[in-house]
Amino acid sequence: MGLLEGKTLLVTGVLKDNSIAFHVARLAQEQGARVILTSFGRQFRLTEITARRLPDAAPVVQLDVTSAEDLDALAGRVSEHLGEGERLDGVVHSVGFAPQSVMGGNFLAGEWEDVATAIQISAYSLKALAVAAKPLMGEGSALVGLTFDASFAWPVYDWMGVAKAAFESTARYLARDLGPDGIRVNLVSAGPVKTTAATSIPGFEQVEGGWGERAPLGWEVSDADPTARAVVALCSDWFPKTTAEIVHVDGGVHAMGV
Repeated sequence: MGLLEGKTLLVTGVLKDNSIAFHVARLAQEQGARVILTSFGRQFRLTEITARRLPDAAPVVQLDVTSAEDLDALAGRVSEHLGEGERLDGVVHSVGFAPQSVMGGNFLAGEWEDVATAIQISAYSLKALAVAAKPLMGEGSALVGLTFDASFAWPVYDWMGVAKAAFESTARYLARDLGPDGIRVNLVSAGPVKTTAATSIPGFEQVEGGWGERAPLGWEVSDADPTARAVVALCSDWFPKTTAEIVHVDGGVHAMGV
């Protein structure tokens, strides 16, 4: 019996098969879950193609996290793939974006319009997704998001780092407000993984460089599996009283000095 046997997960952020979200969806299915994906715009067709590479082809529903219309319609769109009385046992937030003008060493030059975009998509969207999915969630459901340790000022990460700090704070407030409904909210802080999104960050090699040497357990930037396993575990029943937590999956770098 799998860790997620009989459960249904909504997974955002699947683009290509190197996406962390793709490996979350794959492992979730291998552990017995039914998976529903989200996508939007020009990415939608690519997500549909990638969804067919999963062990079981997953349906894809429209969701732009900046669209009030899509957020309002999310529960109804997901319900089309659920049976009567069925619910979401887990929701995975793997969404983030910042214009290149506010990364790559452009912290001081960042303009509010572009910074606001980064914060809306990369931080506020966690709350927006939680509210949109809440009608389908309940006692024992889990919301799990992906972050990159916002305790530090990383090279080239700039305003995305600020957005991640807001993201982590948002998760704590969501844990407070969703806890009475029995909904857990946790994050996984991953080490650098060479996804399509990561490689779009100007100078990303400055972040990933030497990570494996600094990590007590080692680290492979091409391996999303350890991160995906943590997400799946947090979506399971094995953490029934864990909320507002950030689980580091980075080989141990977060605890090491320079």
